[in-house]
Amino acid sequence: MGLKVVSSAIISLSLFLLLASTAKAQSKGVFDVTKYGADKDITEALTNAWKDACASTNPSKVLIPSGTYSLRKLTLAGPCKAAIELQVEGMLKAPVDPNQFSGGHWVNFEHVDKFTLSGSGTFDGQGKAAWSKSTCQKDKDCDSLPMNLRFDFITNALVRDITTRDSKNFHVNVLGCKNLTFQHFTVSAPGESVNTDGIHVGRSNGIYIIDSKIGTGDDCISVGDGTEELHITGVTCGPGHGISVGSLGKYPNEEPVSGIYVKNCTISDTTNGVRIKSWPALYGGVASNMHFEDIVMNNVQNPVIIDQVYCPWNQCSLKAPSKVKISGVSFKNIRGTSATPVVVQIACSSGFPCEKVELADIKVAYSGPDGPAKSQCSNVKPIISGIMSAPGC
Repeated sequence: MGLKVVSSAIISLSLFLLLASTAKAQSKGVFDVTKYGADKDITEALTNAWKDACASTNPSKVLIPSGTYSLRKLTLAGPCKAAIELQVEGMLKAPVDPNQFSGGHWVNFEHVDKFTLSGSGTFDGQGKAAWSKSTCQKDKDCDSLPMNLRFDFITNALVRDITTRDSKNFHVNVLGCKNLTFQHFTVSAPGESVNTDGIHVGRSNGIYIIDSKIGTGDDCISVGDGTEELHITGVTCGPGHGISVGSLGKYPNEEPVSGIYVKNCTISDTTNGVRIKSWPALYGGVASNMHFEDIVMNNVQNPVIIDQVYCPWNQCSLKAPSKVKISGVSFKNIRGTSATPVVVQIACSSGFPCEKVELADIKVAYSGPDGPAKSQCSNVKPIISGIMSAPGC
């Protein structure tokens, strides 16, 4: 009997120590996906780790350690009971076949407050096989391929040190977010990848993109309607289509764009530099208080451009002018080299001419065979000061 009592006591003590150890680990708030049965495919393990972390009343962290993992379509949703972090140190690979996705994303974060996405890891969309299947260049009603990352209704959040690579569609879509920062963020895709915008921001307020490197096949950063207080600083862009506000005016009931600040950026070997674009004929809108300052251009085809006759692949009518009103725009201290002679092109709407457009110290050189550098302006009377290396406006 004594032996049984002792054995029972030892078992009870072992169980107590195990529970205490588990409680201690949980108290630290780290939820490692490898403790949830993660193997090559971590979809279920990540889902379960997120649920446990999200339910914690203390700040928590979900950890994906170093390694290579498969990850199927996934939504990680809140609201959570406390601040939550997803630390990705591994390589996450999406399914290659786009038919394995329904809807427009691969990984979606939604309705989370006090959220951090961190780590040296990579979200690899494996998009190469999908780009050739995209019909969006010819068909405006095309089926969208999945985006690597969606951030929907995220507040008070930080995304840092993460890489997104070879998305099948946009790399990042930001919608309905407030106070969200991307820092030391990397976007990587070849210049020939189709419709792979680096970061698209829409209907969000207080978005910061700082000290990041974006190279892709479409806009490095694109700005949709309803965006307010977007600050882009220290971004290196290229290859790609530059940093673009718009396109605007394509859909009814678009919300105003205001408070766009692009500063201390370097744009290299892109089809555009800093750009504002709207569709002709279609729908109205307002875009104001947009400022581009201290930008270096290296061999950029259209360094400074406002294009209110934006009509890619002839998917619209040019018979009527754009109904989007643009005002309060400044381009200051833009310097470097242009791949074409037209350094500044401001083509505003004849129906709603641009107002309060300022050009100051535009020092962009062109040394090609097509004549001296020049500027072209229509339906605008810009305020010009400082050095203009390309006369014409």
